[in-house]
Amino acid sequence: MATTTATQTLIIGGGIVGATLALKLAQQQQKVTLIDARPELSEAQWQDRLKQRDARVFALSIASIELLKEVGAWQLISQSGRKADYTQMQVWQQDGKGELNFGDEMVPQLLGSMVEPFVIEQALYQRMAADDVKEHLTLVAGHKVTMLDWLGSEQGYQVHLDNGDKLQGKLLIGADGRGSLVRREAGIGLDTLDYNQTAICCAIKTEKPHKATARQLMLPTGTLALLPLADVTEQDKANPQHWQSVVWSLPRNRALELLQLNQEGSPETADILRAELAAASQYALGDIEQLESIASFPLNAQQAKHYVKDNLVLVGDAAHGVHPLAGQGLNLGMLDVSALVDILNEDYQRSGGRCWGELATLRRYERTRRPHNSVMMHSFSLMNWLFAGDFAALRPVQQLRSEGMYRVGKIKPLMRFFTNKASGL
Repeated sequence: MATTTATQTLIIGGGIVGATLALKLAQQQQKVTLIDARPELSEAQWQDRLKQRDARVFALSIASIELLKEVGAWQLISQSGRKADYTQMQVWQQDGKGELNFGDEMVPQLLGSMVEPFVIEQALYQRMAADDVKEHLTLVAGHKVTMLDWLGSEQGYQVHLDNGDKLQGKLLIGADGRGSLVRREAGIGLDTLDYNQTAICCAIKTEKPHKATARQLMLPTGTLALLPLADVTEQDKANPQHWQSVVWSLPRNRALELLQLNQEGSPETADILRAELAAASQYALGDIEQLESIASFPLNAQQAKHYVKDNLVLVGDAAHGVHPLAGQGLNLGMLDVSALVDILNEDYQRSGGRCWGELATLRRYERTRRPHNSVMMHSFSLMNWLFAGDFAALRPVQQLRSEGMYRVGKIKPLMRFFTNKASGL
């Protein structure tokens, strides 16, 4: 029998951003319901997933780590050992002089941490069952949203699920990714930019250790990132720091050619793919000894024309998506979470607990986050344009880019500024 349940806040999308936001609100004793289309996993199912190494990894900034600490998830991630901290970052280009080196080799300081997506998700979902939040947080898993009804500014939204149940909340938050149903149902338009590139993602074991360094090589065909991965097996731990996550951005046709080699599945084609990748990396870490878990995704940037409407707000990829060359996509979403919670709570306290998610409050969030996200999105697009493609191949552009990287790399205060920005500080 279908039921209707009322709550203060409804969050659609149970990924990292949505789950973190739900926990943060619950910690402030706000009634929140999180709707995740994926079925809830048992402890055994989580453990089965943890046995596998995921080629994908999130480069968590210091700001994102602090937010995960606040909701109690980072402590669980640390205990699991499934993270790879990095204390240095190296960026260089194939066809020019100069490189950018972030971090101090003599006095190592944490710049961030590489963590596989499901490791973060497991920690967040463990926290949802904790006594300090479960009284205020309800998880609805394994059911898809079929329709949204706006009932007016006083009542908010009614959400229809595929099992016939209905949920009602004063505030509806869309944290449901790039293809956001919430954004579409709200009639919010989208600005998009197609890079005509595809990213190949895989896990590799290299001849030389990564030494807690994240590396990014700017190639004429796109960027190649080598990101430290946590050591999973006992064999890995006995010889640590050799596994890395690769994100290799290529023109779409070239990426398809390389992916076809992988699909053929013979040892010879696997050797070709490893050789291509090692050569593209300029053998920065020697030969590639193993290659696992190849995946791909098209590259584009997008931003919602508006982040808010009456009783509705977008966060994370539902609001914006950027080029992965700086690894800041999730970090921008986590900054959305921090800003939204602070602004919601500030106006709620100011009103004596009467006003929650008013349009004026939501617009303050939009004014805070949308300009910042726009600058980041266009900055990453500009970087991609300067290093990859026909324009980037022009000799004057190469010379200007090379001289610019060389000069910037010599200005220590400027490098510290860039480091702080990348850390979300």
